[in-house]
Amino acid sequence: QVQLVESGGGLVKPGGSLRLSCAASGFTFSSYAMSWYRQAPGKEREMVAAISGSGVIRNYTDSAKGRFTISRDNAKNTVTLQMNSLKPEDTAAYYCNAKRSGTIPYWGKGTLVTVSS
Repeated sequence: QVQLVESGGGLVKPGGSLRLSCAASGFTFSSYAMSWYRQAPGKEREMVAAISGSGVIRNYTDSAKGRFTISRDNAKNTVTLQMNSLKPEDTAAYYCNAKRSGTIPYWGKGTLVTVSS
């Protein structure tokens, strides 16, 4: 059974940091590109950061560049998102996503990040 379980969300003040983690199981982790998406209230879900199966290729949405870092540990089947210099507009539910060409992507249930003073 495929599972993606996010953790690490919470309330943080502007300028603060959070580290999100996603624990994966039930599939060949290293064969899947992993991504973090987020969805703010009333907005569409958007991709924040993505990393290839090998970890070599990383992509970020413009608003995350320079502040967020995605990484993965294929030995532990985990992907993390280090978020620094957080802004109120980063407030959203953050979702872990696993995808491989030609297959239906997997999603976690999300973890809530609130940036507020």
